[in-house]
Amino acid sequence: MRIGLQVPSFTFPGGPDQIGPTFARIAKDADQGGLHSLWVMDHFFQINMVGPADEPMLEGYTALSYAAALTERITLGTLVTGVTYRHPGILVKTVTTLDVLSGGRAWLGIGAAWNEEESRGLGVRFPPTAERFERLEETLRIAHQMWEGDESPFEGEHYRLERPLNSPPSVRRPHPRILIGGTGEKKTLRFVAKYADACNIFDGEELPRKLEVLREHCEREGRDYDEIEKTSLTFFTDTPSVGAAVDAVGRLAEQGVDEVIFSQGTGQDLTGILAEALAQTGKIVPAGR
Repeated sequence: MRIGLQVPSFTFPGGPDQIGPTFARIAKDADQGGLHSLWVMDHFFQINMVGPADEPMLEGYTALSYAAALTERITLGTLVTGVTYRHPGILVKTVTTLDVLSGGRAWLGIGAAWNEEESRGLGVRFPPTAERFERLEETLRIAHQMWEGDESPFEGEHYRLERPLNSPPSVRRPHPRILIGGTGEKKTLRFVAKYADACNIFDGEELPRKLEVLREHCEREGRDYDEIEKTSLTFFTDTPSVGAAVDAVGRLAEQGVDEVIFSQGTGQDLTGILAEALAQTGKIVPAGR
């Protein structure tokens, strides 16, 4: 059973001058504590579920590159990149760069995007839902093509790449792991079955149903359901005890989750708690494994 940490809030004591040192300490503690993954949101404004839009927010891939230089083992990703934020070719190049510099520890975390407020605020086009999903599937196809070393032109409805060259190639083989975030049953979970190495589904009552829908999509796509890593994002309003963290891991493991990602709220410091929880839950095996 694996445990990860998401850092969605950079509202740390001491103001902007302390964001760098505090985030560095969190990344190093998570790495040295044996956590499997470190995630940041790919947002430019703070999201309303965490705090006001004008709270401090770091650009995701810059933050992950900083963390990569300070860590040795922990995997690194965004939870998740909105497909409309970056051109697919540039996104694949960005994730490949992170993968090369980190020694093969990068994830491509991606989804269909949802935060229209920040897109409008920064002048980024925010297409209708159907188009965003079309762009998501084309981006996933481009990622696979570029990581396979196929430089032939890509002709899609929304993207045209004359020569999708990606040099150097990723260190992680055959490619950095692809995680798709979201719970849409018709498209998102179908894309997981067709293109992804992992999914991320929020902790909640619907999680078992969503995993069953994913299993059904895998059957239709001819994909081995057990090949896909199931991750779930969970959080505590107050700082949890080690026992509460252990209970959360056990509960989600029973539902078939392979990795629990704890979201660290503003004012929380979870790395020590999660390291201790990991020591107590290392032998928990997800249901069906």
